[in-house]
Amino acid sequence: MRYLSVLLLTVLASPALAASGPFFSLHNTDFVVTVAFIGFVALVLYLGVPKMLGKILDARADGIRLELEEARSLHEEAKALLASYEKKQAEVQAQADRIVEAARVEAAAAAEQAKADIKDSVARRMVAAEEQIASAEASAIKDVRDEAIIVAVAAARGIIENQMTEADGNGLIDEAIEQAGSKLN
Repeated sequence: MRYLSVLLLTVLASPALAASGPFFSLHNTDFVVTVAFIGFVALVLYLGVPKMLGKILDARADGIRLELEEARSLHEEAKALLASYEKKQAEVQAQADRIVEAARVEAAAAAEQAKADIKDSVARRMVAAEEQIASAEASAIKDVRDEAIIVAVAAARGIIENQMTEADGNGLIDEAIEQAGSKLN
């Protein structure tokens, strides 16, 4: 009903009804335009242009629908691929963190081992140096003693040669022989 009333109002408000003179005359341009328009609409309907337009639009809609479905599937595939790469990236990051932490622990252990090795090396070198110092001191003390003995013997010889006579020397020899004899018995 609504469409019929719209069509009736459209026809009643037509400019063709507002023209003066006989409406159904070829001299009336409004009549000629109306007849041409009706003929054109009839020709378009006869040739099936609305069906062709409908088929073209339907084909285009189907193509768009297929493209949308393909885009959705590509979108889902891209989401899955992104999630996969994010997961792999997280795994790689975790592995890198583990490697870095292991390297830190290993470096700390190597540093501690190096410190211990240095302490041991210093201790060994200190012991060796102390032994060398003790040996050098002992050698120096022996050298000083030997030199002191040589000097003392030379001084004693000099003193004995200057102060002792031949008779005193013979008396000392006899006395030494007696003491040796008494100690042996």
